[in-house]
Amino acid sequence: MLTIQCVFFFRGKFHDNFKGFTDIRLVHSRTRMKKILDGMRKTMNAVKPPRITALRDLHDAEDHGPFSILIGTILSARTKDESTTRIVKDLFKVYKNARQLSKAKLRDVEKIIKSIGFYHVKAERIIEVAKIIDSKYKGKVPDDLEKLVALPGVGRKTANCVLVYAYEIPAIPVDIHVHRISNRLGLVKTKTPEETEFALMEKIPKKYWLDVNDTFVMYGQNICKPISPMCEVCKIRNGCKYYKTNSAS
Repeated sequence: MLTIQCVFFFRGKFHDNFKGFTDIRLVHSRTRMKKILDGMRKTMNAVKPPRITALRDLHDAEDHGPFSILIGTILSARTKDESTTRIVKDLFKVYKNARQLSKAKLRDVEKIIKSIGFYHVKAERIIEVAKIIDSKYKGKVPDDLEKLVALPGVGRKTANCVLVYAYEIPAIPVDIHVHRISNRLGLVKTKTPEETEFALMEKIPKKYWLDVNDTFVMYGQNICKPISPMCEVCKIRNGCKYYKTNSAS
């Protein structure tokens, strides 16, 4: 009987200690993430207030809702933000919704988006997606990850962008900027954007998920660039693994 009581006693102590350790880690994660996001914003505003991302621009416009976010994300691949914003707005001047785009002629769509990369493939893709949204979902873009990734040409990053920018559902879209910066900071140690997404979901408190993509992308475009990052002006460099490694060498 004594043995059983001891076991329960130690289990209780272990549980309490583990819970306390978990709480400490959670507080640390919240504090660090807030410092990172605040530091990025302060750095960008001090150097030069950045241009908002294409998806944030489309979100703020709210002209055509989730469908424009979905189409904009598909078109944004390997395309500069300013080009994406302009092309999407031009496209939706002609085709107001999924039904209209689903009935569009390929050559007409190509003419509108021909200034962006891979315009032929992208024109085919967005017409195909529009047909599915119109016929299967009655013109409404789903707000479910699994349904979104089932659409042709829509991967996890695009699906997560729709969740975040169209519906403000917490998710972490990971592009090359988010992947690069997360590894440089030492938040993760991953080889692919998908690995980074899952790792960040484990480490970043959910209350910050909506801010990660927008802030990290702007920071990657303006400060923490792929080549010659501007470490000298970065206000979070003291907590950055990349900076510590390179400044010591």
